[in-house]
Amino acid sequence: MLHGVSLLVNLSRRTLLLAGAATLVAPARPAFAAAAAASFVGAYQTNTTANLTVETNAAVRILSGFQQVWSTGTAWNNGTVLDQAFLRANVRYVVKTTRERTAAEAARSFIVDRQHQSYSVIAGLGPLADVYKAGSLAVTGITAAPATTPATTVSDTIPAGAPAGSALGAGSATSELGRVVTLVNTLRGNWSSGNPSKFAFQYPRPWRMTENGQVVDTGAVDEFGFPVYDSAVVVTPTLLRQRSTTPAEDGGYVSGHTNALFLAALSFAYAVPERFQEMVTTAFDLAHTRIVTGMHSPADVIGGRILGTALAAAILNDPANASLKASARAQALEYFTSKIGQDLIGYARSGADRDGNARIVAPKFTYGLPSRRSNLRFEVPAGAEVLLETRLPYLDAAQRREVLRTTGLPAGNPILDGPEQWGRINLFAAADGYGAFDSTVAVALDATAGGFAAADVWRNDIAGRGGLIKLGSGSLTLTGDNDYRGGTTVAAGTLVAASKTAMGSGDLTVSGGTLRLLAPKTHVSGAARLSSGTVALTVRPHGAAPLTIGGDAVIGVGTVLEVTVGKNDKYDSPVPVLKARRVRGQFARVVVTTPGYRATLHHQGDAITLRLHKA
Repeated sequence: MLHGVSLLVNLSRRTLLLAGAATLVAPARPAFAAAAAASFVGAYQTNTTANLTVETNAAVRILSGFQQVWSTGTAWNNGTVLDQAFLRANVRYVVKTTRERTAAEAARSFIVDRQHQSYSVIAGLGPLADVYKAGSLAVTGITAAPATTPATTVSDTIPAGAPAGSALGAGSATSELGRVVTLVNTLRGNWSSGNPSKFAFQYPRPWRMTENGQVVDTGAVDEFGFPVYDSAVVVTPTLLRQRSTTPAEDGGYVSGHTNALFLAALSFAYAVPERFQEMVTTAFDLAHTRIVTGMHSPADVIGGRILGTALAAAILNDPANASLKASARAQALEYFTSKIGQDLIGYARSGADRDGNARIVAPKFTYGLPSRRSNLRFEVPAGAEVLLETRLPYLDAAQRREVLRTTGLPAGNPILDGPEQWGRINLFAAADGYGAFDSTVAVALDATAGGFAAADVWRNDIAGRGGLIKLGSGSLTLTGDNDYRGGTTVAAGTLVAASKTAMGSGDLTVSGGTLRLLAPKTHVSGAARLSSGTVALTVRPHGAAPLTIGGDAVIGVGTVLEVTVGKNDKYDSPVPVLKARRVRGQFARVVVTTPGYRATLHHQGDAITLRLHKA
């Protein structure tokens, strides 16, 4: 017999039962409420407990995709299951997770539950975390889980011996990083609670439900005063006394912790975009502990993520916060640069594991909950582009919206597909640039601007009918398995092709700047027109041509070939450089960047080779 659960979701009958409840609500599938006249970013301040309907509360409205699977009853204990498969899978996920939870996972879930959420996400700053804590005076009193269930409720407090002026959460507003702290606190301000949505939807927490069989009422209560029922969800034992005893005010959808974690993480991501992707990962990872505890279900966590993402965008868009967000970013940049040196991006990302982070995030978008067939087009919510403002500073607002649109999640999940589709935003992928060029994209980076505005990497596999035009003096690197069809033009600065198919399946034009090839073999499906500028590549003995071109290659007299010798070896035979269907023209000259070598170019019909000589 397990303890701490008072409800049964009997999904075969698609109703919610409470032991002793007098009424059942007949199943009904309400349609989405009509969209409000104003977008969420313009109406976010309606998110108060005085407004609990889709018509009066913008947050309740954007979360109302949940009405496709759940109908709120007249009280917390008599709602109706509308989508049996969806909600069955939702609760079963919690059952499996809590029953397979390790001791270490239980301890971590206690810490995240009790620790101030704005402090928890500081971990996402990685090598900058301790530097941040020192500058912001951020502290916590929750650093470990107790061995047994605490006798009373536990709250985060400033620990004894903390430096003068220390504060919980993001830190002190009067510290060296006070503007960053204020930004975090503002995003988590008066309009940012998940409580109105909890009250509006009244979907019970999983520990108040069992997922199968009949409720077994022993007629007794446990040591914490909760009725004893046969249960499938196992709450983290150290959190048993932290549960609310007022179920009508303690709904599961949405997870308030998740909402707070995303608000704080996205605040830091805005102020410290050098750790943008890691901050997003941290929010997903910490939010998952809400399921590990048994306190929330996947749907609750998804809803909390949607709310936190939308609120972050709304508050960052608010003109009243324009000066604050700019000064927070400037303060963070100045502070960290002064502490660790000029290469802030390199330092901040040291040890970062992009692929590992992707594996953490990917399953948590939907938690595998059943999806439906849908061709619903993804329309990026109004104002969402502000979330990428500091991460992609060289793009304009329209371009950042395209990044969000082309990296968005597929349709089919009823919660993600709700009004304005905030749930379909994939900020992790958006940090890696476009997912498709549906029209030709011109991008200008400035080498003098510093940070991402000077040099960036797009790691997504880019599709689409459009192409890319590289402008500006800065550098852009493409690493994906790309198949965009509109061609690639290098007009200024540097474009780095770091994979074989980095330049898609169209033509290549180099009319200025530098095209730098990092992959051992780079392929251009179409033709190549190299009228001026520089083509930089690495040659190796006995290797294939570093650049192959499916069509003709036309080389103008203003084009320079820059060669790096990849291996210190004898080069007794000609080394292939370029192969095409036909080569016309010739490089103006060859520059060998590796000391001790000089080279002579040879053009032979469909190929260009060079002979390397020891200088």
